[in-house]
Amino acid sequence: MTTETTPNPAPPADSSSSFSQEKTFSTYNADQGRAYSEIRRDYDPGVYRTILDHHTSTGGQLDILVDVGCGTGYATRALAPHFTKVFGLDPAEGMISTARSSLTNPEDSTKVSFEISTCEELGSNLTPPVEDGSVDLITAANAAHWFDMPRFWAAASRVLKPGGTAAIWTSGPGHPHPSMPNADSIQAAIDEHQETELKPYILPGNILVRDRYTDLPLPWSGPPGQQTEGFDETSFVRLDWPIDRPFYVAKPQDEQGVDMDLFEKAMATGSAETRWRQAHPDLVGTERDPLRMLRRKIEGLLHDAGVEPGQERLRGVFRGVILFVKKE
Repeated sequence: MTTETTPNPAPPADSSSSFSQEKTFSTYNADQGRAYSEIRRDYDPGVYRTILDHHTSTGGQLDILVDVGCGTGYATRALAPHFTKVFGLDPAEGMISTARSSLTNPEDSTKVSFEISTCEELGSNLTPPVEDGSVDLITAANAAHWFDMPRFWAAASRVLKPGGTAAIWTSGPGHPHPSMPNADSIQAAIDEHQETELKPYILPGNILVRDRYTDLPLPWSGPPGQQTEGFDETSFVRLDWPIDRPFYVAKPQDEQGVDMDLFEKAMATGSAETRWRQAHPDLVGTERDPLRMLRRKIEGLLHDAGVEPGQERLRGVFRGVILFVKKE
């Protein structure tokens, strides 16, 4: 697989100000957790292989994994077969209850524990707690933009073994595939939707995702005295995922692109969209819902390009990024 690695761009001196406490997904109940799990897609096996290969090739072991901000447990379950003991941690009871219900294999139920815990606790609140210096790999899949990163790095330094790895990734925002009819106009419609309708609901964490973690605070970010000791800056790797490699698993019904019903449902799971919907419950799902209006605009653009009504489907591409940080 061809990948691109680039040196770490220096975050701005006040990058810690980008932290915005997550209050959308962290308050999900069981019904919301199940709905989220049904819509969101798992990561491509190539993503997991890349993470494991980097971890082991740089001296990492395969005893204990902690997947923090695990949500409904996609990454936790995918990586679990490679480890002896696995913890999936998330602050939302609804996410954790959904993740627990997914453990139908007796072997998985023995080795995998889904528990309520924050990125700052990293299992210190559990009974028994995640032990200091015991963890080989910490993963955070599309979650770190909601972390208090200085406190997360302090907790990670505490629990990681020497030579352990923190692997943090995000997909960045999706874009229409260039081969789609009217792709540029569809992207412009999405951009306008973000800028006009969602702007009041976009938090610094959303911007970190948009910028593909360029300014995500790292252990050595910030002025002296505000850095986290114990990590090897020289071994840091930022891996930019090639646009021609899948970042997510496509379900069979997605192979020709997603239909507009699924597009609307998937977009509605975004945090800024969720906050808009919480603020305007009377408009959700109506023709005055900005997401519904975006859908209608995209349908019109597809029709203009010759797509028959009822045949509208969207194909997207993601330029993901994975950050690898090693414990000394």
